[in-house]
Amino acid sequence: MGKSAIDIQLKTLPNLPGVYQYYDADGKIIYVGKAKDLKKRVSSYFNKTHDDGKTRILVRKIANIKHIVVATETDALLLENNLIKKYKPRYNVLLKDDKSYPWICIKKERFPRVFQTRRFIKDGSSYFGPYTSGRTVHTLLGLIRGLYPLRTCNYDLAPEKIEAGKYKVCLEYHLGNCKGACEGHETEAEYDQNIKAIRQILKGNFKDSLHKFKLQMKDLSDAMHFEEAQKIKEKIEILENYQAKSTVVNPKISNVDVFSIVSDESYGYINFLQLSYGSIIRSHTLELKKKLQETDQELLELAIVEIRQRFNSRSKEIYTPMQLDLGPDIKVTVPKLGDKKRILDLSERNAKYFRLDQLKQIKIVDPDRHVKRIMAQMKADLRLTEEPRHIECFDNSNIQGSHPVAACVVFRNGKPSKKDYRHFNIKTVDGPDDFASMEEVVYRRYKRMLDEEQPLPQLIIIDGGKGQLSSALKSLKKLDLIGKIAIIGIAKRLEELFYPNDPIPLYLDKKSETLKIIQQLRNEAHRFGIEHHRNKRSKSALNTELETIPGIGEKTVIDLLKYFKSAKRVSFAKIDELEDVVGVSKAKKIYNHYNKN
Repeated sequence: MGKSAIDIQLKTLPNLPGVYQYYDADGKIIYVGKAKDLKKRVSSYFNKTHDDGKTRILVRKIANIKHIVVATETDALLLENNLIKKYKPRYNVLLKDDKSYPWICIKKERFPRVFQTRRFIKDGSSYFGPYTSGRTVHTLLGLIRGLYPLRTCNYDLAPEKIEAGKYKVCLEYHLGNCKGACEGHETEAEYDQNIKAIRQILKGNFKDSLHKFKLQMKDLSDAMHFEEAQKIKEKIEILENYQAKSTVVNPKISNVDVFSIVSDESYGYINFLQLSYGSIIRSHTLELKKKLQETDQELLELAIVEIRQRFNSRSKEIYTPMQLDLGPDIKVTVPKLGDKKRILDLSERNAKYFRLDQLKQIKIVDPDRHVKRIMAQMKADLRLTEEPRHIECFDNSNIQGSHPVAACVVFRNGKPSKKDYRHFNIKTVDGPDDFASMEEVVYRRYKRMLDEEQPLPQLIIIDGGKGQLSSALKSLKKLDLIGKIAIIGIAKRLEELFYPNDPIPLYLDKKSETLKIIQQLRNEAHRFGIEHHRNKRSKSALNTELETIPGIGEKTVIDLLKYFKSAKRVSFAKIDELEDVVGVSKAKKIYNHYNKN
């Protein structure tokens, strides 16, 4: 992928938080980074000179860019860490020491220790996290140790060693932070009750612990130990405000594949998120071209098989937006709420942004494909028999009933063709009559096109409701064009689309590209018509006073305007200047008219 392709990718990146990945010419990932704003952050690598030599080398080696959109900056931080640890990119020097986010571990042993660690060891111990903030870990551990006396030593507290009196209590026992299990002052059952309560805190269930804290605070307050009570109160507030869950990381969700789909008339975009230990470790979006108008369900089933084979996934459960039949070995879950639904929504967001990126890039690189897609979409949305490659839109302009005019604008392949625009001065209608005016201009337009054997449009759009549409149909009927050209009317108020002989209007999605093109046509026709109407009124206002001068006719007025360019300049002209244009006699009449005083 060359520099021009990179430039196109930079233009289409979203202004959202996420993670970006740089690949070299061999397709190897060489850098992973996080961003509050993907577009600004990634663009900064390419639009400024870097002092650091390694950064300059990195930028030179970038051949392709991929990105993953996430909900928050915290999610981006976690995801960046997961991807760096998985792929170990060459230029991510800050994580070469394998520094990871902290976990809280409940060790698998008699009288389990509870401590912070950055190493996840599969030894049967329980791990909670990872946490993005070390302060959160310290706060939780402080709360836990304040509530439940725990041992901090690493002794092997086997029953026989305790009975043999091998250990002696330490200072923590005398301070009241430990109950002295090493000398048998605490039973294993009592200790395990505390560990059970601690697990609930780490899972986010603070109800019992908060109740105990509040009782403790009340007792301290009753005993008039206000400083200690205030400290307990601060811990309660921190605990109540603490958010244990994350969209990206959730300890309850492990070894799951997540799939979602976004599709249009021609393509389906399937996003795949792979979760391990509650964290996203892979994101991939697959584009499938439709051949036989396959349904989303058919495309999703095909894509899931392909992606799982490609990435060698062995997950027994997948989350999808719809029920699928993938055989007895795979459990398909359709989440409706909670953490599972949030992860599915995140997958769908990535699919949508991938589709938008592709469409923006196609519009730049392959405009023909973009036009084909738009035309196919319009044909389907508007229920046409052929693609509307040539569209014409009509609008009337008769402000305050003066100078009635109409406009016809032309779009070819979804874009304005301004050389084909036409103005119409209403000739056969007296006064402001929109319906009769529309009938006249539609007749004149297509009568001339038939006489000159010009190609007719595939679609006519009338700016107005049922009345204007009926008037246009009368003209098409006179010209024997009913059924040969599709025609619809668009009402201004609710953007209803009216069809001939159909009392029920069509409503398109407000975000649909088809409606946007129709609105663009309507707005362009309105602008073009108003512009012509304004010019006519201006010209009329300028010419009126000249024409009222006794002895000055139309030809003289034209000669004056050709020379002086405006009626205002004529009014300020000197007598000799006027004589040079219209002669002595007419010059005197004009000069005297403007200089009576």
